[in-house]
Amino acid sequence: MGYGADQIYTRWAQRSLVQWREFFGFQRPGLFHETGVLWLAGQGDARVRETAATLTRCGVTFEQIDRGELEKRYPQIALDGIASGVLELHSGVLMARRAVGAVVEAAVVSGVEYRVAEIVTPERAQRSGTLASIAMRSGEHIEAGQFIFACGAWLGKLFPDELGERIFPSRQEVFFFGVPAGDTRFSPSALPTFLFQGDESYGMPDLEGRGFKIALDRHGVRVDPDTQSRMVTEQAAEEVRRYVARRFPDLRDAPIVETRVCQYENTSSGDFLIDRHPEMENVWFVGGGSGHGFKHGPAVGEYVAGRILDRAADEERFSFASKQTVQRRAVY
Repeated sequence: MGYGADQIYTRWAQRSLVQWREFFGFQRPGLFHETGVLWLAGQGDARVRETAATLTRCGVTFEQIDRGELEKRYPQIALDGIASGVLELHSGVLMARRAVGAVVEAAVVSGVEYRVAEIVTPERAQRSGTLASIAMRSGEHIEAGQFIFACGAWLGKLFPDELGERIFPSRQEVFFFGVPAGDTRFSPSALPTFLFQGDESYGMPDLEGRGFKIALDRHGVRVDPDTQSRMVTEQAAEEVRRYVARRFPDLRDAPIVETRVCQYENTSSGDFLIDRHPEMENVWFVGGGSGHGFKHGPAVGEYVAGRILDRAADEERFSFASKQTVQRRAVY
């Protein structure tokens, strides 16, 4: 996420990183890689200037790097159209799949009951002022005082009347390029995670031998997360090959060694949705995370708990009422 002048997301990222580090500790090595994060900027890029100012206000350690210094440090990047960069020194990459597994394991050890089940759409269960239980396809029911639905791209399918037109699941294709044997220029020690809004791209160095990761960070076509194909298209592969050849010319002929098809689930603005159901006071929506909701997970959890348990003040930007049915992206 490009912070721009947005302090709340910056504070949440700071808070979440601290908690992720504390959670991983020495018991779960390899779940966070401190690669650094390099925000690349074109000439006169206001968003990166605002990002630097926000990082300063929030006390985040970073470096501002001019074009000449970028050329010296990162000769593997073709810098046409890039004038400067902001490098967050202590940021990096969370290994999401394994981190989720670790969270589940820790929760179960702490006494949480973890279930895998298919539920019936909540509207079918009850339409009064509160939700008493959720029916599962097996015929069992889950009863609780409060229900939190953090369902990612499936949130609109569970609540079609309320969120079917307010959550926008989009297809996102990710590619890993094989790095030439013995070439360390694309390793974490030589290349940070990077983002360049001017190209609508982001990438990561060769972590754990999987290859150089690259994706075009634009919103793809709207999809059904249950039925979309999980195979990348040849059209997308060719576009990424052309991009890599232009921006990372030494990988021009590198093979694609792995691909992923996932999805974002944005709101109309790109802000999170964290609010009560408009008709059921004990039902909470937590979504709109796009590609950045996971890293903010600890801070989001604290905010949700505060809203439910402590009656903490709400952020209007996360409200159900602020979510529209037409996308006007404001948060990246």
